[in-house]
Amino acid sequence: MIVNLTTRNILIAPLNWGLGHATRCIPIIKALEKNGFTPIIASDGVALEMLRKEFPHLQTLELPSYQIEYAKNGAYFKWKMLKNAPKMIQAILAEKKLVKKWTKEHHLIGIISDNRLGVCNKKVPSVFITHQLNVMTGNTTWITSKLHQHIIKKFDECWVPDFETAPNLTGKLGHLEKPDFKIKYVGPLSRLEKKELPLKYDLMVILSGPEPQRGILEDLLKEKLIDFDGKVVFIKGKVETNQTKEQIKNILYCNFMTSDELEHTFNESNIILCRSGYTTVMDLAKLGKKAFFIPTPGQYEQEYLAKKLKRQGLVPYVKQDDFKLGHLQEIDLYKGLRTEENPIHWKNLFCFFKSKETA
Repeated sequence: MIVNLTTRNILIAPLNWGLGHATRCIPIIKALEKNGFTPIIASDGVALEMLRKEFPHLQTLELPSYQIEYAKNGAYFKWKMLKNAPKMIQAILAEKKLVKKWTKEHHLIGIISDNRLGVCNKKVPSVFITHQLNVMTGNTTWITSKLHQHIIKKFDECWVPDFETAPNLTGKLGHLEKPDFKIKYVGPLSRLEKKELPLKYDLMVILSGPEPQRGILEDLLKEKLIDFDGKVVFIKGKVETNQTKEQIKNILYCNFMTSDELEHTFNESNIILCRSGYTTVMDLAKLGKKAFFIPTPGQYEQEYLAKKLKRQGLVPYVKQDDFKLGHLQEIDLYKGLRTEENPIHWKNLFCFFKSKETA
């Protein structure tokens, strides 16, 4: 294949499921630029809006939405996902056609998909990023895992943002006994860096994930935290055109923060109250922060991670409907998340694309 060697364009496309997939792509986008590639960002919804704010100088493209929604009742999570499946399949087929078109139009020499199932092309090296080699769905885990692995095999490589051996962060989620496709464990991905800053907040609340569960937890915590004795910064996880801040008594509410602001605020906060999404887990481990988890109701992956980390004595959690302010006192009984400094060898990873440029 003959390509325009002056462009060295790489399409990077995170799934729009909350902000986690998009935020963990930030260090990859920065590393691509440092290594002489030109990232082109593709996504939809709040994920795309957030990345546009982070990288206003980069080209962005819009992909069709998977229209992922959570059920109001966690017990109906699987039913809601099954009901949305036809729309999701339609979006996957549409993004396949778009990527085929973009491959020619933008002279792509590589594709990086973070859990976007149709973002690949046989004519260019395609990478799939996931921490879920096994997809937890209760008694249907075996079939959802097999289906997911079948899709991963259509890509040339699978990058898992975790360590290959124990101790690791994903446990069963990100490890297979006998994988039959190419896996590279790249190490945890975080856009944040640990900094020694004076503590400004006693508690940092950070929300994420699709509606309506994001909003349900926001309303719950606003009520519960009225009696919190200390300074709180409450980040709603709503990416909007303009940033808004509102101080109500001891709580500073903010709709969203940029990566730099978020890094600063994390480092200025004593403890963190949040979902147990994997991107948040990686951020907390990088920063060495103590936290309390409230898993999204019905999302088996978050429930699995919360149970695993509590069992290991690292982070306590409770179900959303059971949360009380007094639960935060349990944090002192747990070690908190930490990870060894293990720099990612970006040049080695990106050699995968360079080796194909003149193929």
